[in-house]
Amino acid sequence: MSHDLIADSVLAFLRERDPKAAEILAAESDRQATTLELIASENHASPAVMHAMGTCFTNKYAEGYPGARYYGGCAHHDQIEDLARERAKELFGCQFANVQPHSGAQANASAFLAMLKPGDTFCSLNLADGGHLSHGLKVNMSGKWFNPVFYPLHYDEGHDEFEQIDYDAVEEVCREHKPKLLMCGYSAYPRVIDFARFREIADNCGALLMADIAHIAGLVAAGVHPSPFPHCDIVTTTTHKTLRGPRGGLVMTNDPELAKKIDRAVFPGMQGGPLMHVVFAKAIAFGEALSPEFRTYQQQVVKNAQALAKALTARAYRITSRGTDNHLMLVDLRTRDADLTGADAELWLERSGIITNKNGVPQDPRPPKVTSGLRLGTPALTTRGLTEGDMETVADLIDRALASKGDEGVCAQVRNDVAQMCGRFPLP
Repeated sequence: MSHDLIADSVLAFLRERDPKAAEILAAESDRQATTLELIASENHASPAVMHAMGTCFTNKYAEGYPGARYYGGCAHHDQIEDLARERAKELFGCQFANVQPHSGAQANASAFLAMLKPGDTFCSLNLADGGHLSHGLKVNMSGKWFNPVFYPLHYDEGHDEFEQIDYDAVEEVCREHKPKLLMCGYSAYPRVIDFARFREIADNCGALLMADIAHIAGLVAAGVHPSPFPHCDIVTTTTHKTLRGPRGGLVMTNDPELAKKIDRAVFPGMQGGPLMHVVFAKAIAFGEALSPEFRTYQQQVVKNAQALAKALTARAYRITSRGTDNHLMLVDLRTRDADLTGADAELWLERSGIITNKNGVPQDPRPPKVTSGLRLGTPALTTRGLTEGDMETVADLIDRALASKGDEGVCAQVRNDVAQMCGRFPLP
């Protein structure tokens, strides 16, 4: 078995103390090393980021903020949190950053608490069209505590911007409902976001503007996608995905009054003590993202996504919105096989060593647990070193597995080819 993600000494240490847990860890390391990761929200963090999360910073409670903690012994935790904040501000070109949120969803919830009161109306994109559950889904606190209204995509196939944001409709919805907050930034949207146009719409209806750039944060940091600053009042993101850091959240603003409200919303509003070992890893990830190599990496992520979309289109799969400008694409499987579902495709591809997630496409007639599509992304493949030419091979591997309808023999052959490719492109 390959254990590229674990130092031999660490694995040996764990095997002595907890053989069962060590066995599971070794199996997961092997899975990641020998499969192709195409889930758009996942990536392979650097060894430095992963090692940081296993340090003694995990031992400390550090409730509060640098210089104002509720526990003693926080001098070094103040230093590392300040370092993370300064690097985040430099990376995204903003004046204030809170690096404590445990996740993107908690970052969003904190932003809501800073800007809204229970029952206030906000406007966002529906989950079914590419939004996120924390953007107003009724089972989420954002949909339970507040009043979401949604703006649409262009649904006319004859429109040049079919399945892209209908900015005129956004303005109409905002004019009708007068939301206190307008949201942009998405979970499954493959096109460039016009933050300046959103600012104009927000100003016209008297709303605050928030961007959730969890998916495109790495692209934004590298200048490969337009920045939400200075247009947005609050910007939230995760720190993994394209940013390639540890799993966590981040909230940013240029408004000093909003910054105070955000700090109070994160702690004590949403959570207690920060995960200081994760804050330590965030600081390292932000440092990595400030390097010239990171910009080159993000440029390649987009090139790979566009090459993969083109290769899949040539094999009769429909790419929603007719392409991609960022790291991901939504693949409508029905043009390749009318009976093929996202659930089946996900299962058959995992059997073949290709990791994806089922995803609804705009106006999908199938339920969320079935779907008509897949969401595919190239951040993790690019981290391994794959380039445009390799996307043709990846598309062929996907198509072979799906065309076989999950045939065990074919999937085994594809799995072997995937393992060989992984051997040529090992994890960092």
